Amino acid sequence: MQADPVPDEARLELRRIADRWLTLPVGDAVRAAPALRGLAQALADETAAALGVLPVVVPDLGPAAVVDQLVVTSYDAAAAGLGDTVGERLAELRRALP
Repeated sequence: MQADPVPDEARLELRRIADRWLTLPVGDAVRAAPALRGLAQALADETAAALGVLPVVVPDLGPAAVVDQLVVTSYDAAAAGLGDTVGERLAELRRALP
């Protein structure tokens, strides 16, 4: 079994984002979803570049799925060796949430 590559700071921030997301009114979540999806897409693009593969579009599945997409792309980025900045970027995102 492979060890989890996500740094502790990033894991904590993902948990904080998920907890905050569950408390947001629907309107706030709809307005904030593009920021989460934007970071998920940026992480996916950077991961693809680091691995030398073609980038893929993170589909817009709406506010109900965007936190899960962020978790997956954060994991992928960390597994590709890009984990050093993921926690800081997630913290910035969390602080920007309504």
